[in-house]
Amino acid sequence: MSTTLTDFYFEIIHTSKKSGARVGKIHTPHGVINTPGFVAVGTNGTIKALDSKMVEEIGIELMFCNTYHLLLQPGPEVVENAGGLHTFMNRKMPIITDSGGFQVFSLAYGGVAKELKSSGNKNKGGSVLKITEDGVLFRSYRDGKKILLTPETSIQIQKSLGADIIIPFDELPPYHISDQKLLESFERTHRWEIRSLNEHLKNPQRQAMYNVVHGGLSGELRKKSVQILRKHPFDGFAIGGSLGKDKAEMIDIIQNTMPEIPKEFPVHLLGIGDLTSLEEAIPLGIDTFDSSYPTKAARHGTLFTNEGGIKVTKSIYKNNFSPIEENCPCHTCKNYTLSYLNHLFAAHEYTAHTLASIHNLHYMVRYMNAKREAILNDEI
Repeated sequence: MSTTLTDFYFEIIHTSKKSGARVGKIHTPHGVINTPGFVAVGTNGTIKALDSKMVEEIGIELMFCNTYHLLLQPGPEVVENAGGLHTFMNRKMPIITDSGGFQVFSLAYGGVAKELKSSGNKNKGGSVLKITEDGVLFRSYRDGKKILLTPETSIQIQKSLGADIIIPFDELPPYHISDQKLLESFERTHRWEIRSLNEHLKNPQRQAMYNVVHGGLSGELRKKSVQILRKHPFDGFAIGGSLGKDKAEMIDIIQNTMPEIPKEFPVHLLGIGDLTSLEEAIPLGIDTFDSSYPTKAARHGTLFTNEGGIKVTKSIYKNNFSPIEENCPCHTCKNYTLSYLNHLFAAHEYTAHTLASIHNLHYMVRYMNAKREAILNDEI
């Protein structure tokens, strides 16, 4: 069941006869999100090198902003005084915010890559001071101030930001964790999610709340997580927590989890949006994906094409006066050449980041359009 918000509902248009892939529409107060859809990450209320109007022109229907970073700068009071995040950043289309938990626990444990290199020890650097049943006490990386983030304060901050979709406060346990510690984390994170929901329901203010399915690599815990969460009035499901050390483990987690989630809910895969993962996850029924990868790749000179990524910084493009893709209708391809982009990167001009990011995001929009068309034709 859900909070049955009149402003928020999920409409399934078609489910493929070939797989679990589906085409749908998520209706929100700030517009419709066509699914499956790519969600661009704008950590600080902006996608790096782009402004909100350009992002809307590209066609990014849902944008992901980070509560942790906006808490530290400029602060939720500033955003609330501006009239909410939509007004503050001049975005008319839907926004989703996370709880801040991912960033806080990343400070505590590091990412999977660091763990596998044995450099992700808990509390390295001392940014996280204490993790208790109440929440997480950490030190701001900006000014050293101590901040206690709890399920209640996380939701209060997200209320101030005013995103269309918000996420409950949850714990992100490390990839390498004992079964007992994983179980303790599992139980605590579900208590935190319910506390988050209760805080949200005090004042829904036209916002939807997704839960976060946890359980690490344990298929049984993942199933139990869904069973716990589906008893409460969340509006959608997000698959989070540790998703494994590689794509094979991640896909195994999704395959174990998706059959447990009621079909009428939208499902978001947290932090995943690279093309190879999308190819495997879309047929499993995932509806939305967020990732900073396309824009991060762009800033490093990697441009997406139907023939694969190209590294525009290579010397072979110095005298190539073609667009990135001949038939791409994006602003960059209509107006500039590979040669010019090669020059901008070589000259360390910030415009290179802007033009490359425009193309890569536009590519993701076209990619998802093509996937929806293929699902409608039962080709996926």
